[in-house]
Amino acid sequence: MKAPTIGSWFTRGEIAAPADIEGAALRSDRFRLEREGDWRRLEQIVIRMEKGGLRRVDDEDLLALPTLYRTAASSLSVARETSLDAATLGYLESLVQRAWFQVYGPRKGFFAWFSEFLLGGWSRAVREIWLDICIALFVCVAGAVVGWLLVAQNSDWYYRLIPIGLAGDRGPGASRETLLASLGTEESTSGLSTFAASLFSNNAGVCILAFALGFAFGIPSLMLLVHNMAMLGAILWLFSEAGLIVEFSAWLSVHGTTELFGILLSGAAGLHIGRSMAFPGERSVLEAASTSGRRSAVVMVGVVIMMVVAAILEAFPRQLVEGAQNRFIIGGTFGVFWLTYFFLYSPRGGMVEDLDDAERLA
Repeated sequence: MKAPTIGSWFTRGEIAAPADIEGAALRSDRFRLEREGDWRRLEQIVIRMEKGGLRRVDDEDLLALPTLYRTAASSLSVARETSLDAATLGYLESLVQRAWFQVYGPRKGFFAWFSEFLLGGWSRAVREIWLDICIALFVCVAGAVVGWLLVAQNSDWYYRLIPIGLAGDRGPGASRETLLASLGTEESTSGLSTFAASLFSNNAGVCILAFALGFAFGIPSLMLLVHNMAMLGAILWLFSEAGLIVEFSAWLSVHGTTELFGILLSGAAGLHIGRSMAFPGERSVLEAASTSGRRSAVVMVGVVIMMVVAAILEAFPRQLVEGAQNRFIIGGTFGVFWLTYFFLYSPRGGMVEDLDDAERLA
């Protein structure tokens, strides 16, 4: 049978005896003393998290956080049920509310997340998959070389690598004038915005496919990179034979330094997941895939941005800017920008630590 509380006596219109009031106070003090250590520890963890996020909390406190939160929530429930003193009840309500927000609440808004993503999170994620980028780069170069050599040996390989719809008038046997005309500029911007949207859709599709195929241990991602770069190698051979390798390289560089970099990163992101699943180390396969997947997802969000930039460059500057020198300047500027951002720009703080924090909680 449940013992009557102070509140229930007043509810029934009865007056509590001094001994009963003293007993209730003693129970409140005992309840608080037995649990106050955990409450204070939880409060200190919450204060550190409110000031600086997870990076201010050591691993031991981070692991204890869920248990301490549940203990405080249970204490709050008991305090409400037994009508403990108002000070204890108010303290617990405030503590549990703040702790709930740190355990389950949103960490930051979209704009805060996006600014931290651009100001360090994306470049950090790219650097962390450097080995996969090196492997993907080797495969890309090898694919371009293979494409060149195959077409140089037998020109029939050109149409096996390049779809007829994509080749158009550009093919073995085409005159130098025809090939040079395909590198020309447009007189107006009419229709280029629609062209840009189409290019973005196509390029983003290739990147997402290269990333998604990484779950098959990364092998299909590498094969897709080989196929795309073999196409590039075949086209390079075609313009080289016509003595237009410089003009074509300039034409390609306008958007290519961004687009090809994005394709390289998407293949590397897919390979990163596949490699972690094939060689999980001491972790389980699911745990390894989860950790690498979070990092690769950050890379892929950035790749989508790169594809938007590449589509705009391909539809406008490439179609409107004349001269190999001017085109090389545009392409080179973006190439230097991406290399600097990914491999030299490395701020600390914010989202830069979020991936590490996720791994600590995994």
